Amino acid sequence: MAMLLRLERCRHFSPLFSVPVDQIARSILQRSSFNCSLSSALAVANGDEQRRKEGGKWLTLPPFAPQKDPSSVAKEIAGGTPAGDGEITTALKWVRICVPHLPMSLVQKLFRLRQVRKDLVSINASSRVQFEGHQLKRVSAKEVMTSGEVILLPISVQNFTKKDKEQCDNHKEIKFIRSLILYKDSAIIVINKPHGLPTQGGFGIKNSIDVLAATSLKFDCPESPKLVHRLDRDCSGLLVLGRTQISSSILHSIFREKTSRVLKHSIKNASRVLQRKYWALVIGTPKHSSGLLSAPIGKIVLEDGKSERITVIKERPASSQHALTEYKVIKTSNGYTWLELCPLTGRKHQLRVHCAEVLRTPIVGDYKYGWHAHKKWEPIVIAKTAKLPKEKLPFGLDFESGSISEKQPRLHLHCRKMILPNIAEAVQHLEPLSTTNCDLAGLDMLDLVAPLPPYMLLSWDILSF
Repeated sequence: MAMLLRLERCRHFSPLFSVPVDQIARSILQRSSFNCSLSSALAVANGDEQRRKEGGKWLTLPPFAPQKDPSSVAKEIAGGTPAGDGEITTALKWVRICVPHLPMSLVQKLFRLRQVRKDLVSINASSRVQFEGHQLKRVSAKEVMTSGEVILLPISVQNFTKKDKEQCDNHKEIKFIRSLILYKDSAIIVINKPHGLPTQGGFGIKNSIDVLAATSLKFDCPESPKLVHRLDRDCSGLLVLGRTQISSSILHSIFREKTSRVLKHSIKNASRVLQRKYWALVIGTPKHSSGLLSAPIGKIVLEDGKSERITVIKERPASSQHALTEYKVIKTSNGYTWLELCPLTGRKHQLRVHCAEVLRTPIVGDYKYGWHAHKKWEPIVIAKTAKLPKEKLPFGLDFESGSISEKQPRLHLHCRKMILPNIAEAVQHLEPLSTTNCDLAGLDMLDLVAPLPPYMLLSWDILSF
């Protein structure tokens, strides 16, 4: 352009100028166009080269495909509305789904340091065409994913090997935890939790199921098993863990849906897609051989201002929760009764409170809610027999002592039976590429049974004479 301006001045002030200005102008424009094209080509080439180099620095996750909502899946399993595709998935959640072995703290750090990128892609038939410029965009953890988008992580995460804080190198401990397994498939693991082993860790708790499962029950799965419900430390029996994030979410929703449906519908009309049956030995005998216990329970602070306990709250203030329990007498002997308890709602200490305060028959070994009955406890005397040396179990556990023949019996509450849907079938239905039209309301049911612990078996035998 500057050359054209100089030519214009030459035309006005130089009469000797004989070369046609138009011809010179065309020559200049052609040269300029060539230079611009060359510059653009070099820029594109350099950009492609830069992107090629940067491409080696990124781990590309699979294109996002909308996931079905586990809550709606749980409702459909329970016979409700069909599962939909409307669950909102954030970038953080999609990363957790694609690379479950990365700890949450590391994933959050990548987002916090703005090291996560997003590349928009379009999937047409078998080809994948990227949008304009192939530019990678920084993405926040809360950004909502849309179909076809691709997340990229720093390639360095490929070198990450999960190191558990508590490495369980003791083969005896691993063997013991695995000996508790009653059922295992691609979606869940079910164990027979022993008395005295906490379900979840906390202050002052070194060994718990959630920690031990990560080191002993992982097997070939990239994710650690996750708790989906809980049993009290002193309660034994069936405990279900989800092996993947998806199966865990579905199970969580099923346990919540179980309580929700019972409260919304009548007991007879509420479908029971999940059934749990506990066995308990109680002191005394209920007035009726079977029945439904319906009493709201809530937490209160004791007189010392520090301790808390659950109790029946008749006035039903806002802090209380409605609780329903079905019970049936199995057998009665010598002032004790074996009960089958079926909780229709899942409240903390529900069975223990209902037995002690509603039936007035506290569970043997329950010193929290049946302390008054245990103040005058007298063990049942049995003939002494030669005892074999006790096997030393990990984590300070003792399977032998604690029957009604001892001065301090253990809690006689055991999750004996559980019926739940085959979650592995439901997970297959949730796969993005699944073409099967699975009837979630018609899934196969798993019928699980956990043997009684030795001290409860001994109490059973003592009362059978």
